Amino acid sequence: MSGGDAPGAGAPGFLAVDSGGSGLRAVVGTADRGVLARRASRTPVRTGVRGIDPGHLMEQLVPMVRALTAESGTERPEVAVVGAAGLATLGDALRAELPAALARDLGVRTVALAADAVAAYAGALGPRPGAVVAAGTGLIAIGTDLTRWRRADGWGHLLGDCGSGAWIGRAGLEAALRAYDGRAGSSTRLLAAAEDQFGPMPELPGTLYPRPDRAAVLASFAPRVAGCAADDPVAAGILRTAARHMADSAVAVCPAEGEPRVALTGGLFKLGAPLLVPLEGELARLLPHARRVPAEGDPLDGSVRIATELAAGTLTLPGDEKLLFTVSTKVD
Repeated sequence: MSGGDAPGAGAPGFLAVDSGGSGLRAVVGTADRGVLARRASRTPVRTGVRGIDPGHLMEQLVPMVRALTAESGTERPEVAVVGAAGLATLGDALRAELPAALARDLGVRTVALAADAVAAYAGALGPRPGAVVAAGTGLIAIGTDLTRWRRADGWGHLLGDCGSGAWIGRAGLEAALRAYDGRAGSSTRLLAAAEDQFGPMPELPGTLYPRPDRAAVLASFAPRVAGCAADDPVAAGILRTAARHMADSAVAVCPAEGEPRVALTGGLFKLGAPLLVPLEGELARLLPHARRVPAEGDPLDGSVRIATELAAGTLTLPGDEKLLFTVSTKVD
C-alpha cells in the first residue's frame, strides 16, 4: 500500500495508553478516523523507589507503537495520552521524564498523563459533570463540575478501598474465620467456600500475608461472597455494606448543583444483582438530584477520548498537576 493510500494518511495521529496492574494496552489512530490498531502486554509497568518507572514503560511502549503505526499506516503520533494507575501518588518520575522520552523516541508533540481514575471518568461519562465509581480489586470515586476534580478513597487495601473487591473478599474471609473459631458474626457457607478455594483455614494467614499480590488474592474471593448472598444473610450483609461505602464515596465527589451524571465502571460490578441492587438503592437515596447512566466505555476508551479531543483542540476536562497533566514537547 502506498503512503498516499494509507488508512490514516494526512490526518494527525494519536497514541492512547492504559497502564494498570494487569498490564499495558495501547492503540493508535487519527482524530478523524478513530482507533485504527491496538496492542496489549500482560506485563505491568514496574513501580520502584521513584514510583512508576518511565524507562520500563518506554521499553514496552516503543516497540508496540512502532508495530501499531506500521500496521495502521499512520504517521508518528502527534498526541499521546497515557492513563496510568497510581499516577497521583507515584507519578513524579513519569511526569518528569515521560514527555521528553515520548518526544525523543516517537516524535510526540503533546503529552497528557492521566490518572487511571480520570481515564475511567473520561471513558464512562466524557466531558460532562458528574461522578464515577471505578471498582475492581481496589476502589476510587472521582467527580468533576468541569472546573476541578474531586476524588475519594483509592487509598489501597490496607487503608481504604472500602467496598472494593479486596474489601469484600477480606470481609468474607473474616466471616469464614469467625465460623472456624465459633465466634459470632460467622458464616458456615463462607467457611465452606473459603476452604474450597484456599484449603484449611489455619494455613490461610501464612499463604496470604507474604504475597505481594494479596489485594488481588483477597478480591478473588469476592465472587464467592456474591454467590452465597442469595441464601446467606452474612454474605448479603457484606455486599450491602460494600454498596453503602461505594455510595458514600460517590456522594463525596459528585457535584451538588445541576443534574450530574453518575456511572459505575470496573470488573467488580460483574458480581451482578447481589451488589448492584443495594448500590442502586443507596445512590437513589443519597444522590436524588443525580442521573444514573451506564458507562459509555472503559479507561482505554477514556484515554482515546482525551487524545482525540486534545488533537482537535476541544478538551474541556479540567487540568490538574496530579490527575490530568498536559505538556507540549519539543521534537528534535
